[in-house]
Amino acid sequence: MSTVLIVVALVAVLAIVVAAVLYAGPGRGGGRRGLKRRFGPEYDLALTRHDGDTKAAARELNERVKRHGDLKPQPLANETRELYLAQWAGLQERFVDSPVKAVAEADQLLARLAAERGFPEAAQYEEQLAALSVHHAEHVGGYRRVHRATRGQSSTEELREAMVESRALFEALVHARPEDPLAHRAGAVERGRRGHLLKPKGSGA
Repeated sequence: MSTVLIVVALVAVLAIVVAAVLYAGPGRGGGRRGLKRRFGPEYDLALTRHDGDTKAAARELNERVKRHGDLKPQPLANETRELYLAQWAGLQERFVDSPVKAVAEADQLLARLAAERGFPEAAQYEEQLAALSVHHAEHVGGYRRVHRATRGQSSTEELREAMVESRALFEALVHARPEDPLAHRAGAVERGRRGHLLKPKGSGA
């Protein structure tokens, strides 16, 4: 085979490889790395749910992207945002005396807030969770944990941990523009307070 033909063949093979990589893209086509990069801990949960079957996990996650990837979260009016922030602060205060009730109310508040941002309604919990996992994969675990804590026997410490973990999703949903430095600063202040607020009376801290 002549040198020219060899070069042409190599160029053709290289073009096919590049095209395949570009088509797959991050999180597209069910690629393990792309899905893991996009979904993070949600990928591991899907893998566990399917007993380690990577193809089944990929199908599930790609289906979520297909159903909810084009969802455009709706912004909140300033007044609505302030109301949610006040409600969450109240839940943190009430946790000290009534952790079970506070966590149940946090579950309901997150569901309402997600629906107001344009995600599926609270009555469709599994679908709402799936949609949130596409857009807030790193934080949706806190919502799942709070939801489960209200439906089982959980210790006060487990309830506290669920409440704290769910705060990340609340912050992501409540701020229309999370990249706003003022929003981050407000979130930092709340995070500094929440450890104290959520400690049961008599903890000595």
